[in-house]
Amino acid sequence: MPAAELRPTRRPVGGRRTVPVLTLTAALTLSGCAGWGGGPGGGGPDTINVLMVNNPQMVDLQQLTADNFTAETGINVNFTVLPENDVRDKISQEFSSQAGQYDVATLSNFEIPIYARSGWIAPLDDYVAADPEFDQPDILGPLTESLSGDDGKLYGEPFYGESSFLMYRKDVLDAAGITMPANPTWPEVADIAAQVDGAEPGMAGICLRGQPGWGQVFAPLTTVVNTFGGTWFEKDWQARVDGEGFEKATQFYVDLVREHGEVGAPQAGFTECLNNLIQGNAAMWYDATSAAGSLEADDSPVKGKIGYAAAPVVETASSGWLYAWSWSIQQASEKKDAAWQFISWASSRQYEELVGNELGWSSVPAGKRASTYENPDYLAVASAFAGPTLSAIQSADPNNPGVQPRPAPGIQFVGIPEFPDLGTQVSQDVSSAIAGRMSVHDALERGQQLAEDVSERYQEREAK
Repeated sequence: MPAAELRPTRRPVGGRRTVPVLTLTAALTLSGCAGWGGGPGGGGPDTINVLMVNNPQMVDLQQLTADNFTAETGINVNFTVLPENDVRDKISQEFSSQAGQYDVATLSNFEIPIYARSGWIAPLDDYVAADPEFDQPDILGPLTESLSGDDGKLYGEPFYGESSFLMYRKDVLDAAGITMPANPTWPEVADIAAQVDGAEPGMAGICLRGQPGWGQVFAPLTTVVNTFGGTWFEKDWQARVDGEGFEKATQFYVDLVREHGEVGAPQAGFTECLNNLIQGNAAMWYDATSAAGSLEADDSPVKGKIGYAAAPVVETASSGWLYAWSWSIQQASEKKDAAWQFISWASSRQYEELVGNELGWSSVPAGKRASTYENPDYLAVASAFAGPTLSAIQSADPNNPGVQPRPAPGIQFVGIPEFPDLGTQVSQDVSSAIAGRMSVHDALERGQQLAEDVSERYQEREAK
């Protein structure tokens, strides 16, 4: 799934906007308090409590647990399953207080290094070493790296992962006599978008997210910034939101979506672009590799019509992002051994086979194990996009995503607690630029002020 969305903080009326000084808890807290549901159920010695997002693959897991994991181990699992915004809010409050109410929670590669730094989650290295059947080397290397802390220890195991790539209508390009390069550049993509814009009634040349949010427009846009030579911050925490590379990338992105993009681009996010490609309203789409399963579903009208190319580049060799919903154990948990048994099962090769046999191979939580991409049963339903997905994940480098050294890890985000608020505020002005209400230059000039507020704090800390 795409990176999670945050509700933007209210801007001051007039004057310079600021990114608030936040504690780790506040910075990672998401909007919404309603709809949490009840707390965990009973907590006997053979019971663990798991707090997780309500994505479809997680719901499948919940349904399969009792008859398989519990039947095999005798460990009961109480699930609290919440929408993405609410679950992150609840996890942040629970883990920051170290209440110990939940043993396991779903975290992404954005939160895990931050939580590890705060001592909120337990290292998993000893469990991995004692559980060779889990086969840690089979986990894709970039995921293992992104789920590790500053101390080099492992703090999370992926349930599924994703990168990003370019999806395009093969039949539309073929009819126009266009061949998509396997590794296209952004100028090549823009040229193709111009040629196929209007190729069919109501069809845009490309769909790109324009909806405000650090996990909406800035998920794809930050990867474009990286490959155009830009960055949010340089190694010494100098803010570069108004730098040449950042501005060139953003101007390119805004021009492309305004000239050849979808109707309603300032409000378009992952779901809207997915629907546009499925419904024939766009010829191309750059976004998450996880979208391919929906495009190739049995009931998809574009099944078999989609081609998949690497994330477009300019100055870098690759540019795809990296994201993973993963399992972590709360440091305060008194049932860490049982919690690891659950994680080991839920992220195992055997669990993928269970899902494939029980629910169908298109439902497998993929994107995390090399063996998945050697499994003939999985490849039989995912052959169109399995190779490009694996290649995109393997080429992702969270610690070196651009042309210059970075002060914090992350490809489509900056791995600091302040980024959700910073990215969301800047994204509002970028979305306004897409809508034609302000210039890119003005949007990024305002964004630079916000980024400088953040950089000053980190520079002051490092100077002490």
